[in-house]
Amino acid sequence: QVQLVESGGGTVQAGGSLGLSCVASGRSFGALNAGWFRQAPGKAREFVGALKWSGDDTHYADDVEGRFFISKDDAKNMVVLQMNSLKPEDTATYYCAAGMRYDNRWYDGMEYWGKGTLVTVSS
Repeated sequence: QVQLVESGGGTVQAGGSLGLSCVASGRSFGALNAGWFRQAPGKAREFVGALKWSGDDTHYADDVEGRFFISKDDAKNMVVLQMNSLKPEDTATYYCAAGMRYDNRWYDGMEYWGKGTLVTVSS
């Protein structure tokens, strides 16, 4: 069983940066695809970005492309979502996810989920 714990949420002004961390237990991120999703109040959960288990491919939603970046530290079994140029519309609860799909749609099929961390971007 894989457990994911996010940290790093908080309040930041528009235009600022914030980094979220996700630590896994039960399995290594060296064998897991990692994803980040978010859910704003009153809205459905949406995909933010994902990092392939091998670390050599990423996939981002259009509205965060070029502003958000996902990386990992295998030694710490941690994945980081670095968020830059934040906008008020980025306000949401951010969830870390992980999966073991190893085909061309590796960024789909997340199986494990964290409990989320709240990010608020003030204008």
